[in-house]
Amino acid sequence: MKYHLITLGCQMNMSDSERVRTAIEAKTGYQWTDNEEDANLVGILACSVRQKAIDKVYSRIQKWNKWKNKKSLITFISGCILPNDMEKFLKLFDIIFRMSELENVPEMINQYGIVTPASLQGTLLGMPGNESINDFWNITPHYSSSFEAFVPIQNGCDKFCTFCAVPYTRGREVSRPSDEILDEIRRLVNEGYKSITLLGQNVNSYGLDKKGEEVGFPGLLKKIGEMGKATGNEFWVYFTSPHPRDMTREVIEVIARYNCLAKQIHLPIQSGDDKVLMRMNRKHTVEKYRSIVKDIRELIPQATLFTDIIVGFTGETEEQLENTLLAMDEFKYNMAYIAQYSPRPGATSSRWADDIPKEVKSERYHRLTKELRKHTIKYNRAMVGKSVRVMVTGKDRKPGFLSSLTEGKLIIRFASEDDSLIGGFADLIITSATDFSMEGELIKVEKEQLV
Repeated sequence: MKYHLITLGCQMNMSDSERVRTAIEAKTGYQWTDNEEDANLVGILACSVRQKAIDKVYSRIQKWNKWKNKKSLITFISGCILPNDMEKFLKLFDIIFRMSELENVPEMINQYGIVTPASLQGTLLGMPGNESINDFWNITPHYSSSFEAFVPIQNGCDKFCTFCAVPYTRGREVSRPSDEILDEIRRLVNEGYKSITLLGQNVNSYGLDKKGEEVGFPGLLKKIGEMGKATGNEFWVYFTSPHPRDMTREVIEVIARYNCLAKQIHLPIQSGDDKVLMRMNRKHTVEKYRSIVKDIRELIPQATLFTDIIVGFTGETEEQLENTLLAMDEFKYNMAYIAQYSPRPGATSSRWADDIPKEVKSERYHRLTKELRKHTIKYNRAMVGKSVRVMVTGKDRKPGFLSSLTEGKLIIRFASEDDSLIGGFADLIITSATDFSMEGELIKVEKEQLV
């Protein structure tokens, strides 16, 4: 018997899927297949944060339910799902579960159990609970890579940004015990993993729900940094996503102190206008954000800076859009993930008029992208001629080339057909640059990678 799992949405869902695979394979007898048509068990980890992702769910389940006319097939769904979406899925999928219920899923599958509306009453009537999230975290993941790994440190969100559905899909903030986090990272490092990303909806609020019982985010990073020093292994630790409200100078000081803490910061601004930020309930101002970036530039001048921006949020004026353009010019991001606003049921702003026409959102999106390109190409061209350390991530789309990432997560391709380099470190000299990528030449490879 075979199974296939489709994962939609963010890195948290990707991380969750690794534990789902472990639960299925360890206790059901099903084995993975890359081809969903060969599977007897098919599932989706869905994401209610974007309507586009929910549309993909409906498209998939319609196809799968038609397959049931020709073969025996069990379908399941979980993930980051709003209560009203979950209620609709009850009629379409055989099995529905929350991540905190993952330990019970093998029994559901083995008995072809169908989850009833009564069993999901807590989810459907209110926000999802995190009562058993520790049981979920204790499941050893079926890592999808042999050199890159996601490590969840926190689940849920207490910020209630007006555009966001996450508090209604994942519940309130819960911090994972630091001992478990450190044990998982230590195991990964000992197994040779080179890139580890700490995950949470608001990673830098880690420990705030367990004051006096747990370290805060700076303390957690320090423990990881000390572990890195003790092992002597080379690896890079990232985190996503922090919230400017909880970002402190202490966090930046700790990152500057330890080699294994990667010099790359993803700091979502969402808008460069204070009035828009207030409507978004972001609880930070552009000035607060500016002070954080100032600390980053002072303490880690080599760090790259990434961000998230929403364009066309409810009521956004032309002047407010110009303020976001000014912020992009000031902070000179290495990457910005720009999304055109779309309301999500359950989020506060879904009750407000979506009053920016699609064509205006699109035009503003392209203006912001053009501004971003202006800064990324200038930065990348300044890198030409420099030697950089990279982690080789896989084959590039350009034939005869491999793709790699710098510590700052900048993409560099280089000519090589030696697949044994994938998953290791190398040194390159940069020879050319475009707005979102660079090319380089291989100048050094670690001896252990050539064995």
